[in-house]
Amino acid sequence: MAPETTSAPLPPFLIEPRFVSRVWGAHDLRPWYDHVAANDPIGEVWLTGDECRVASGPHSGKTLAEIFRQSTLLGAASASSPLLIKVIFAREKLSVQVHPDDRLAQKYGQPNGKTECWFALAAEPGAQVAAGLKPGVTIDQVSSGIHNGTLEESLNVLPVHTGDMIFVDAGTVHAIWPGSILLETQQNSDLTYRMYDYGRPRELHIEKSLEATRLQTRAGKVPPRPLPDRTLLIDAEYFRVERIPVHDSRSSASLPASDEPPGTLAYLFAAAGSARLTSAAFDPIEIPARGIACVPAPSPAFTLENRGGLDLIRMTPRSPSTSS
Repeated sequence: MAPETTSAPLPPFLIEPRFVSRVWGAHDLRPWYDHVAANDPIGEVWLTGDECRVASGPHSGKTLAEIFRQSTLLGAASASSPLLIKVIFAREKLSVQVHPDDRLAQKYGQPNGKTECWFALAAEPGAQVAAGLKPGVTIDQVSSGIHNGTLEESLNVLPVHTGDMIFVDAGTVHAIWPGSILLETQQNSDLTYRMYDYGRPRELHIEKSLEATRLQTRAGKVPPRPLPDRTLLIDAEYFRVERIPVHDSRSSASLPASDEPPGTLAYLFAAAGSARLTSAAFDPIEIPARGIACVPAPSPAFTLENRGGLDLIRMTPRSPSTSS
């Protein structure tokens, strides 16, 4: 039997971060998070993963997947969040990898592929990532580079500075290297085909990665677009990411963009500072630094207050037909 759904508007709620071990990660995430790993290093902090738990309100303790199945966060019941949002902490090089598009993912039994973007919350001097292949590189060169350890020579390397936004569409060969802390917004998928892993004893997916690879993609830096009441960081397939200034406070009605469909699900991330949501319809919600809140579609009206030093990033799901 299908789970029952609720029709009353849900208030916004905090989401508890989920700390995910990765061999290339860090043991100490301070000052970004008050978290020191006891054993394996932490590479990713999942903010909206299906297994993340609600941290405020009447549904506290439930997983995000449960809430999506049982409620109308998107205007209709859905099995999962359309977006997976993470903070990436790389202390070593990640694998050189590629993500499939929807068509290829579905060929192999997965619901969707993985297009993503990276917003640099911080970057050390000399920080770099790889996004795409150099012009003229052939699939045979990629294959030989995997086998003889020279794949990096074929990669398009980008310097990373704080505030950069980098788009990585499905099919892009890419790699994250140490030196930056990245806010990753992506399709809700953890599907990765590793091409080259610097000798680590992890599974490679060479045949699938070559099948997924596009020699030319749209990956690269995206310049910010200043608008009267916000800065548009990216508007692409599957997601829109904006920086919303909040001097003292803003009403919830002022947060959606003018061209945004009514009743759009949104995530509010405090990249710095903290915020408070207040409303006559629900108890106050405190968003700490690097915390995230889900604003369901629809949601009761509220006021968003800057509690000091707030740098607010707003992320919404998009349809390829509506992105600009």
